[in-house]
Amino acid sequence: MNADEANTAVPAELEPGARRAGAAQAWPFSSEGDAALVLAAMSAAPDGILLVDRQGCIVTANTAMEEISGYSADELCGSPLGLLLPSPLREAHVQHFQSYFNAPSRRPMGMGRNLWIARKDGRLTPVDIALGYTEAQGGTAVAFVRDISAVRRLEAQMHFQATHDTLTGLVNRWQFGQQLEHAIAESTGSGQPFALLLLDLDDFKAVNDGYGHAAGDRVLLEVARRLKGALRPGDTLARLGGDEFTVLLPQVAHAQEVEAAAGRLLQALCQPYQMHGFELDSGASLGIAMCPRDAQDAATLLRYADMAMYHAKETGRAQYAFYEPRLGLRMAEKLQLHERLKLALGYDGLKLHYQPQVDVATGEIQAVEALLRWHDPQLGEVPPDRFIPVAEATGLILALGAWVLDAACQQIAAWVDAGTPLRVAINLSVQQLRQADLVEQIERSLARHGAPPGLLEVEVTETQAMADPVQARDVLCRLQALGVCIALDDFGTGHSSLAYLKQLPVSRIKIDREFVHPLLQSPEDAAFVQAIIVLAQTLKLHVVAEGVETAEQLGILAQYGCDAYQGWLFSRAVPAAHIAQLLRAQREAPSDEVSLRPE
Repeated sequence: MNADEANTAVPAELEPGARRAGAAQAWPFSSEGDAALVLAAMSAAPDGILLVDRQGCIVTANTAMEEISGYSADELCGSPLGLLLPSPLREAHVQHFQSYFNAPSRRPMGMGRNLWIARKDGRLTPVDIALGYTEAQGGTAVAFVRDISAVRRLEAQMHFQATHDTLTGLVNRWQFGQQLEHAIAESTGSGQPFALLLLDLDDFKAVNDGYGHAAGDRVLLEVARRLKGALRPGDTLARLGGDEFTVLLPQVAHAQEVEAAAGRLLQALCQPYQMHGFELDSGASLGIAMCPRDAQDAATLLRYADMAMYHAKETGRAQYAFYEPRLGLRMAEKLQLHERLKLALGYDGLKLHYQPQVDVATGEIQAVEALLRWHDPQLGEVPPDRFIPVAEATGLILALGAWVLDAACQQIAAWVDAGTPLRVAINLSVQQLRQADLVEQIERSLARHGAPPGLLEVEVTETQAMADPVQARDVLCRLQALGVCIALDDFGTGHSSLAYLKQLPVSRIKIDREFVHPLLQSPEDAAFVQAIIVLAQTLKLHVVAEGVETAEQLGILAQYGCDAYQGWLFSRAVPAAHIAQLLRAQREAPSDEVSLRPE
């Protein structure tokens, strides 16, 4: 609206006069009709309207302006405009106001930022203001004032939601990243170190799986509360997602300060959680990276803290660990192993070797255990204790497990075709046991190669079976119905409930090598092995002892009634072709006249 248009917005002749009824102003009009029309429009306007003269005094204020400011029209009219301004801005506004009258211009809504009205009760109300001007009465400014409190509240809510975790109210990953970058910049400028702590709850998946996600959310809320209670006022706590939290400890002078903070956090989380009338135990593992000692960029600091956290998990959980360069070397090795192992699935670098399980009474091979071997063109022979943990940590264990299953079924079929049928045992990882389609995978692999189900045996550890007994029993019962044999591996090393153990469809248990090795060293160890064998016999289960290396060990096992054994006394794990040689030699000559050791 230009100046001429503005002049037509109100009557041209404005003279001081008597106050009109129902109008928040003292303003005579050229006619009663004009006055009534303008006053009605101002009263109905949703925004506040102020008319201000050149001296900065309020001439007119409408009803909406009374609501916004808390002042009545009588209090506003004749008062300086500074009445509505925050105290620190009043003096500066006088000069700004005069410059506006010297060069008046129109300003629409949305052009002002951080504008506030000082209410009568002392509170500040955020507003947006549009300005107009008329030459009437020697020059009058027209201000349209809009209360944007609701908009600001919505903006604040949206900002909070964008920067905070919706469940716990803690700072979220994005906002923490901003704060971490700021902390790095401050540390670089001041030379003052800070610590980054990364914390992960131990076995939190079991809480969600066992009690439901609602229970898991309650645990996370309690975790957030405890962590906040264990930190200093200036520390930053964030939830990165899932059960992963991070802490920024600014201005730490010594590592002992960080250790003390880490200890407080872990101690707070080690206390039991009350859940539905019972106590739930949980803990956490914590990794620490220091800036600038370890790194000076956010991505590397987080990566190093993550390495340290997983190192803490590996050393027993409910622990904390500082990042060390050797952890970086280990991670680099893991990455290399992971990449080469993925390639091995395609370049035929994987092989199965087989270790015989021998009947104690007759000395005959009654089954073999399939063990995975890997020869890499760059790395050479890589032992299982190096690559299996990497496969488990990265999820590649599922692809490896599928490969082992298929190769074992293929070998079973080959031995059947050769007239030397032999049961083959394969180890299932805990991740495989949790696969929804595991039974279907095994059924398809058996059918694809024409392998009899009764010649395939799956071994699960006692710990795996007890991690989720109901799910394990369901899967194993379905495999048994398929005709597959079930063996319980590493028996005695877990925490089985015997009442539940007898419900599992297990036909064989394997005594772990850690009980066989000290068999000759103490009566207690020997008695323990004997008790396992007696228990198995009571449950009508077949017993296989692992890791038998001496004739003396075998003699004691035979005395106790052990059914079968495997170990270096008879044979290491060997290729399938060598197993065929052993079977032929066993068939063609008396067992006491033939050396069954591999070349």
